[in-house]
Amino acid sequence: MAKQTTLNSLPIGTSARVTAVNGDSRITRRILEMGIIPGVSVQLIKSAPFNDPIEVSVRGYSLAMRRSEAAAIEVAV
Repeated sequence: MAKQTTLNSLPIGTSARVTAVNGDSRITRRILEMGIIPGVSVQLIKSAPFNDPIEVSVRGYSLAMRRSEAAAIEVAV
């Protein structure tokens, strides 16, 4: 069985599948528009100094986001 967590708590180099994107803010809608939708595979690539922002790989491109934004993205490892 897959372990449920949020994108911001993944260790660097870990791949996971998005299960949900929570919230109804403008940022949440933008995340969905960029292709981070339930079912897509994501990988945490690296973290900037002081742990914010993080870089994730999704659908063949790299995306930087704040850890607070990544906390709204539920994933299964």
